[in-house]
Amino acid sequence: MSYIVSIVGCPNVGKSTLFNRLIGRRKAIVHVTSGVTRDRIYGTTEWNGMKFSVVDTGGFTISTDKDMIEYEIKNQIFLAIEESDIVLFLVDIKIGISNTEIEISQILREKYKKIIILVVNKVDNNNIYYNSNTDFFRLGFDKYYYISAINGSGTGELLDKITEIFQKYNNKYDSGIKNINGGINKEKYLPIFSVIGRPNVGKSTLINSFLNKKNHHIVTNIPGTTRDSLDVVYKQCILVDTPGVRKKSKIRKNIEFYSSIRTVKTIEYADICLLMIDASRGWENQDMNLFRLVEKNHKGIIIVINKWDLFDKNDHLQKNLENLIRNKISPFDNVPILFISAKNKNGIHNIIPTAYDVLKSSKNRLKTNILNKIMLPILKNNPPPSIRKNKLIKIKYCTQLPSRTPKFIFFSNFPQYIKESYKRFVENKIRYYFDFKGVPIQIFFRKK
Repeated sequence: MSYIVSIVGCPNVGKSTLFNRLIGRRKAIVHVTSGVTRDRIYGTTEWNGMKFSVVDTGGFTISTDKDMIEYEIKNQIFLAIEESDIVLFLVDIKIGISNTEIEISQILREKYKKIIILVVNKVDNNNIYYNSNTDFFRLGFDKYYYISAINGSGTGELLDKITEIFQKYNNKYDSGIKNINGGINKEKYLPIFSVIGRPNVGKSTLINSFLNKKNHHIVTNIPGTTRDSLDVVYKQCILVDTPGVRKKSKIRKNIEFYSSIRTVKTIEYADICLLMIDASRGWENQDMNLFRLVEKNHKGIIIVINKWDLFDKNDHLQKNLENLIRNKISPFDNVPILFISAKNKNGIHNIIPTAYDVLKSSKNRLKTNILNKIMLPILKNNPPPSIRKNKLIKIKYCTQLPSRTPKFIFFSNFPQYIKESYKRFVENKIRYYFDFKGVPIQIFFRKK
């Protein structure tokens, strides 16, 4: 059973701060600039023995112009409300009640048959509490809770109320409430597949195409629309949409800097990374930087060339681009490269099965006798360059370490003199004879 609590309100009232407080880690970007959160951001928490999901949303505004992003943010808020069991309507005690909040309260009470809890935030000390003369009952709710999301005061009482509601109506909800995990047992580990890449390569479009939803994640032709890392559950895995990563010299706003940090953190906890490339721009330096970052973190990787529909299935061009990429990433060149159109859904059905293949390869463990039987004759016939005529470098034994990611130790009489180029040669041979498709491997030379 999984319940959902969403947090809604005007910009800059502390929704992301409360979200981070409830889930116990800094997942949502918190910044003094309003409107930082755009998509819905999911997290999970546990209180009084009860687990539930928390959803952060963008700030609700009354906009007179036809701002596409503002329009999409509102759609995301409404979607969050629809899938929620409890809605926390957050207001700022320092600002009081605005016309927008009156409008939000009317929408919540009249349009949605949900349990609404009014939460008054930024009550950071008793002086603010006693000096406030705002009548929050004007918003039409019987009760409200004072909290300070930034220091946590009052959040325990709020969480008590949330779990009390879930416990009281447990039997009722068991028969009809949606489960964001699609009925999957949450105790079972789900692999995490992160979609990474430059801005505007189609990451959010791909997620929406997987889910058959046009509006699950905000998609516009404006680069940098996604600012947080966003998780969704799909076919026994967790898909993570990430902000686009620019070159450091191109990052002009500190919000964009924090978004880039989110992507780096997402790579660290991912199992497999789907590196998306814009076919119209080809393989660029920033793609190479992201590839090496994934490799450095020892994560499985798939390269996904998006917008291939623009090239009318040009097989010759496809082969040339694939060869170019493999030459650039050598010796880690047995990476799956898929050509797709996220918008038209062409080729996307191959992505998840390929990700599972890479995940399987990452868990490949070779028997020591088989590894030595194949590798030692190769290394004997192609030894490392000698130090001197009377000092030949010999490799006598090799084994795979019992580690989370594939690591190999080769024992030698003079390991300190083995050069990086020879290490690449050894890696090429391991990749040629054994199945480590899309998986970085580490090779160490040690004294026998």
